[in-house]
Amino acid sequence: MGFLGSTRGLTPNLDAMAKQAIVFSQAYSHVPITTASHTTILTGTYPQFNHVTDFGIPLSPKLPYLPDLLHQHGYHTGAFVGSLILDPLDGTAPGFDRGFDVYDANFHLRRHGADRYKTVERRAGDVVQHALAWLSQVPDGPFFLWVHLYDAHDPYNPPEPYKSKYASQPYDGEIAYADSAVGKLLDALRKHGLYDETMIAVMADHGESLGAHGENTHGIFLYDETLHVPLVIKLPLNRSAGKQIETRVGLVDVTPTLLQESGIASPKEVQGESLIKMLKPAAVNGKSPATEDRPAYAETDYPHRAFGWSSLRALRTGKYLYIQAPDRELYDRLSDPGAQRNLAAESKAVADTMSFKLNEFREKTSQTLFELAKPDPEQAKKLQALGYVGSDPAAPHDDKMLGGVDPKTRIEVSNLLHDAMFDVEDARYEEAVPLLERVLKEQPEMPVANMQFGMAEARLKNYDQALGPLEKAVKLMPDNGMGHYELGLALFETGDWKAAAPEFEAAVEHAPRWADAHFSLAAVYARIDRVPEALAELDTTLNLTPDHYRANLLRGRILSLQGNPSGALPNLEKATEVQPDSREAHLFLAEAYAQLGRMLDAQRERAAAQSLPAPAKP
Repeated sequence: MGFLGSTRGLTPNLDAMAKQAIVFSQAYSHVPITTASHTTILTGTYPQFNHVTDFGIPLSPKLPYLPDLLHQHGYHTGAFVGSLILDPLDGTAPGFDRGFDVYDANFHLRRHGADRYKTVERRAGDVVQHALAWLSQVPDGPFFLWVHLYDAHDPYNPPEPYKSKYASQPYDGEIAYADSAVGKLLDALRKHGLYDETMIAVMADHGESLGAHGENTHGIFLYDETLHVPLVIKLPLNRSAGKQIETRVGLVDVTPTLLQESGIASPKEVQGESLIKMLKPAAVNGKSPATEDRPAYAETDYPHRAFGWSSLRALRTGKYLYIQAPDRELYDRLSDPGAQRNLAAESKAVADTMSFKLNEFREKTSQTLFELAKPDPEQAKKLQALGYVGSDPAAPHDDKMLGGVDPKTRIEVSNLLHDAMFDVEDARYEEAVPLLERVLKEQPEMPVANMQFGMAEARLKNYDQALGPLEKAVKLMPDNGMGHYELGLALFETGDWKAAAPEFEAAVEHAPRWADAHFSLAAVYARIDRVPEALAELDTTLNLTPDHYRANLLRGRILSLQGNPSGALPNLEKATEVQPDSREAHLFLAEAYAQLGRMLDAQRERAAAQSLPAPAKP
């Protein structure tokens, strides 16, 4: 960011806005994970209070929620998000749509060969385009618009011309591209005559390590690379323009700040503090003096839930950064801003004091009102599509999460698994296998690594190599429906249909709304002569996903073979509509038409089938 001192020239639009705004140069996120950090931003509460510390945990209706509070005060509200990670209906952010008139998400799992930017995420330009369409039609009156841009997440793959211009620095290209989209949004506000009177807050939910401390992306560590974030607030009429606040602040302060400026009292549950009070008369050089030390707390449970390692906690106060870990860490941020020299052993008294302060702060800001929900297997598949490890559904007590392996000693395992999961998602199975072998050499009992390894081998049709790891994953995580599903698929392909059936049964038990799991169970029932049960599962599949191609095809074929062509027609016609290039669908439909004596229709479908290439032989 140029307004924070970068000389790369990546953010001209944000830099221009920052001159008309207040820049908080020492702003910190409280958790380096997208869903959890946005919960803190939009509720004004810490992770230990709101309990949305992981993907898929519902946002409790008991929590204060900025869009809901504004909506209750007459605001028109719209959300436009860039990733499945913040999709409240089909993603991993249940409850986030509370208070929104429009929540524009509608993401879905990526099939092999599908465009990433039309399935699990959207480019910044598309998000802004949707937001501007809403803005152009919103009725007169106050409005709250949330625009979420996901581009700067791995994989770094900006569109042209940024892809070519920043070929050697694709992360920079993503930042520059996102800034150009922000510029279009700001230009539209000016065009509508809204810019001057609108309050605009810009922030990142977390950063990227980009190799610092050995971490390639984010989620594991609590150093500045992933927690020190940009925060810029432009007040109506550009009040306090050009002011820079160097006092440490947190993203937990955003909601109370926006509420105060809107004339709305913050609910008592809000834990952050409004930043408006910091706008005192300017001191020398237009910068506000740091009149108080505001501690910044952060935590991550991702190492524990995803890998079985220790969770981490951190506190920044005074000149120190303290990280609570099995091998605790203490850094002097004035002399060592890169956190390279751990002083915990030689400055034991300081480390002990910081440990006490951290525990005291966390205790004061925690509460236990909300039950934790378990992410379902379909959510785990969606996390995989975004490069995150699906979490262990168990929710142990905090003291149990802080013991065990120190993430510092295993960070390479996290990097390897992250890369391998993207390889599996992108069907680069041969590249994924050696990475997963290295992970399993280091940590052979890791359930997710075993499952990913089994999936990769199964997709390569190496079923003998796939079954062992998948069986191990199921044994290690018996409540994980995704593991049962993948094991069922591998068993089905080996022809062991009777063994596959209970695995699919376990999958649908754990994820009753998972259409593909119900279809797979129907397919195996049909193979082992449990046809009535197969039809029941197909009905469930089609109730969940009416356009499910394989379910329509199989149901139509079964009914046709049972001598019920009139019952088969709707399904077979839907199958040819959904996949018009399927020879099989056209041939089955032709046969059903022939059974009904509709010979012209049958002839048309046979001709359609013959015009299509024959399926490749395995």
